[in-house]
Amino acid sequence: QVQVVESGGALVQAGESLRLSCTASGTIPGIHAMSWYRQAPGKQRELLAGINSVGYTNYQAPAKGRFIISRDNTGNTVYLQMNSLKPEDTAVYYCAVDVCLTSSCGTFETYWGKGTLVTISS
Repeated sequence: QVQVVESGGALVQAGESLRLSCTASGTIPGIHAMSWYRQAPGKQRELLAGINSVGYTNYQAPAKGRFIISRDNTGNTVYLQMNSLKPEDTAVYYCAVDVCLTSSCGTFETYWGKGTLVTISS
């Protein structure tokens, strides 16, 4: 079993910064990639950023220029540094972890955390 736990959500004012963390634990042969998503009230879940096993990162439009994804040396924890936060960044932020099913990581299974709430006041 694999557990994914996010943390770091809080209520902050517009313009401030937050760093979210996500740690995967359990039986993990390897991790293909880790990603951050968010879901605002009444909206669909959207991809923000991802980082793969060799450190390659990609960002979607809502995250470009203000958010930075990184990971620790173990590769099992990923961070999302969020700067210059805006009220429209208010959402539940989710972490998705693509866990390798084989040693070659030819196939993987995605595990989700339960999310952490970020609220930005104006």
